[in-house]
Amino acid sequence: MTRGKQKIEAQRRNAERNQKAKGSQLEARAVALKASCPICKVQLANEKQLGDHYASKHPKEKPPAESS
Repeated sequence: MTRGKQKIEAQRRNAERNQKAKGSQLEARAVALKASCPICKVQLANEKQLGDHYASKHPKEKPPAESS
């Protein structure tokens, strides 16, 4: 094996890389989703998306006033 040492080092590096905690994205997702539709409870990132959501999904309803 001419690449024995390189192979062992690569395996060690990959093991270190895979050992790091990947973590869950649930917390980051919860922070990013700030607005929610009171009718269908879908969560959206901002008020503009909520307005677009109302226009496409609930055209007969009026969008709520911006809270901020």
